[in-house]
Amino acid sequence: MISRRNIRVKVMQSLYAIDSLKASIKPKEIDAILQLKINQTRNLFCYLIYFTSEVARYAELDAHLKASKHLPTAQDLSINTKISGNELLWKIIDNKSFQEVVEKNKFSNDINRDLLKKIYNELILTQEYKEYIETQTREKKSEKKIIEFIFSNLMLPNEEFIIHLEELFINWDDDALLMQTLVLNYFNKPTEISFVNILSQEKADFAKDLLRTVIEKENYSLELIKPKLNNWDADRIASLDLIILQMGVCEFLYFDTIPTKVTINEYIDLAKEYSTPQSGQFVNGLLDNIHKDLMNDNLISKKQFKNSKI
Repeated sequence: MISRRNIRVKVMQSLYAIDSLKASIKPKEIDAILQLKINQTRNLFCYLIYFTSEVARYAELDAHLKASKHLPTAQDLSINTKISGNELLWKIIDNKSFQEVVEKNKFSNDINRDLLKKIYNELILTQEYKEYIETQTREKKSEKKIIEFIFSNLMLPNEEFIIHLEELFINWDDDALLMQTLVLNYFNKPTEISFVNILSQEKADFAKDLLRTVIEKENYSLELIKPKLNNWDADRIASLDLIILQMGVCEFLYFDTIPTKVTINEYIDLAKEYSTPQSGQFVNGLLDNIHKDLMNDNLISKKQFKNSKI
């Protein structure tokens, strides 16, 4: 679920926060900052899934409210609640770790009920929803498709919903692209994740090792980077670009199971997504040059695997 690219993003964000707090940061607080970033991502991820599930479950409440009217109409008494029994929806709701995170963070108190109702009312007017409820069977593909539709077509494009997220989660801007991928991947395989521990032990170790290595080897990595800057002043380069370069250099030197080509491609993509428009090309050129020098000096040693870790 959480890929190594996702982990690199969290480490990058942690290093950026640490760089901002360098004067006051204590060594023992370094891992805590990383864990905070991971927890923020976990909570945002879980809330997005929770809100999606609540939109689908609103059909039951809608049916109850309309049937409870003093003089309900025939239409009020015939609300279709098929989506409330959606099989993917109940795989999500029955996940114990999902329930634990929802309860611990009290998401039910945070949710905007008026916005929830508004999105549900938009849903029931769509052709996609009408086709869904008209189908008598529950096919796995259609069950997933309608839940994805709620998330991708009704929630994410909704400006009011995005404002709601920004008010609740300070990491929304940083994690927006990541969330789209994570949530849709989860809908494909809803039983293969623990919401409490979204990182496997191997990936958690990679995150900590990468963070600590970049900090411990900062001076050495900068010695390799600065001569390549030519007319660039290191103090005027986007701080995020410098962090990305240091991460790349450290992967070259100290992570012997990650192919150098993978490292270069990963950090080019991170630079494009999270830094300036010119950062991808800038990072590409510098990492490529540093890589060539390190190879010429026999300073890079990589293990060979058929399925190298990415």
